[in-house]
Amino acid sequence: MFRPIPVAIGLRYLRAKRRNGFISFISLASILGIALGVTVLITTLAVMGGFQREIRDRLLQMTAHATVTGAGETLSDWQIVVDAAKKDARVAGAAPYVEVQGLISGNRDPQGAMVQGVLPSLEPQVSVIRDKMKQGSFDSLQPGRFNILLGEELALWLGVRVGDTVNVTTANMQGTPMGGLPRAKRFVVSGIFSAGINEVDRGLALADMQDMQRLLRMGDDVTGVRLKMHDMNQAWDVARDLVIGLQRQYRISDWTRENANLYQSLKMEKTVMGILLSLIIAMGAFNLVSSQVMLVTDKQADIAILRTLGLTPRGVMQVFMVQGSLIGIIGTVAGVIGGIVLTMNLERILGLIERVFNVTLLPPDVYYITGLPYQLEASDVVVIACVALTMAFLATLYPAWRAARTQPAEALRYE
Repeated sequence: MFRPIPVAIGLRYLRAKRRNGFISFISLASILGIALGVTVLITTLAVMGGFQREIRDRLLQMTAHATVTGAGETLSDWQIVVDAAKKDARVAGAAPYVEVQGLISGNRDPQGAMVQGVLPSLEPQVSVIRDKMKQGSFDSLQPGRFNILLGEELALWLGVRVGDTVNVTTANMQGTPMGGLPRAKRFVVSGIFSAGINEVDRGLALADMQDMQRLLRMGDDVTGVRLKMHDMNQAWDVARDLVIGLQRQYRISDWTRENANLYQSLKMEKTVMGILLSLIIAMGAFNLVSSQVMLVTDKQADIAILRTLGLTPRGVMQVFMVQGSLIGIIGTVAGVIGGIVLTMNLERILGLIERVFNVTLLPPDVYYITGLPYQLEASDVVVIACVALTMAFLATLYPAWRAARTQPAEALRYE
């Protein structure tokens, strides 16, 4: 099979045993360094992606993909919005809600929380609260009974259980003979839920929508309508199309805007971690520079002979670029395979470490996550492989350029 001369010589240098064993050791260290960096980077980004997905999914289970609210403080024609949303094939569910920040008093110190009034018949279409009940029943939310569901952490802080009563005080004022006083109402704790997210379990309470409307003197108005999409990435487009079709004044928001700080911080954390771990690949590339420089020094006589036989400086440069690039390719391929295999077996490795050392690496009461989630993205693997190959290629340029500058007469003077 025909091969260009630089490629053939470069392959021969890669396979042949060198007189200086230290050079071979440095080349092997370069391959291992690049492979280790690629493996660690793939695994770390996959785990961080898994945690981001877990946090996002758990949060969106309890919140809407998009919300439609009125131009003013309340939304009066919410039924029209719900009916229009149900006609859109991209919408999985729509439900009205009433929301107010309140102060909840129980058997211990009062705690601030977001109190939401929901319509029990429609709420399961936009959240999984029914499946997150730990005590009591979601169906206990019935108009006129003034029952309330508390997050697990919130109930613990208030020191209440199912059957106890709590007092909900809102910032809405009402006129009395003694002046303006905040609206307040006593509710019965009819259930406790656990969403698996501390912010939700400690800061959310649910009541029947009609009970909250009576408390806030809203009549039939609501705060807004929550929408759940089949594809959450289309949330903004679907909500915008819905509002445009209704031709009325509404405000819209989606999950990327309501939780912008959280997702931006997670994205930045993943980016910074990727940049820092790329330094491991860079270390392998520096080792590659060292090994190539020593190889060029070791092969001075061979280079001189090739030059006298007619190989151009450009051909000499290509020889060492081929040889160094092959080291980078071998290390990158090994690292990609190692990273994929390691990522897909993280659960087994984690379980083995916990059994051998009798420790719990991810306590469920701290992380609210059982196991080690991961999300192996093909795009991340491709980017990491391209970065490693680019670093390896750049690492070959200086040694190859130095080899091309070798003068045959000087190299053979003492041979």
